[in-house]
Amino acid sequence: MAKTLELQFGTEFGKTARIVVDNPKEPVDEAAVKQAMEQIIAANIFYTASGNLAVVKGARVVDRNVTEYEMI
Repeated sequence: MAKTLELQFGTEFGKTARIVVDNPKEPVDEAAVKQAMEQIIAANIFYTASGNLAVVKGARVVDRNVTEYEMI
């Protein structure tokens, strides 16, 4: 089981950009995540093909389960 925190930003060109954080601390503190996302935008350190990050759109925890089967 692998969990990730997906931070979703709106870009200056109206597209969506995502930053994914592996193994987030749970429970997720929504206010702290929003504040961190606003700081990321203010720092202007990420540029995507869709432009600079401009607004906070949302965040979500994605839980992925993988079951592998050995084929003999």
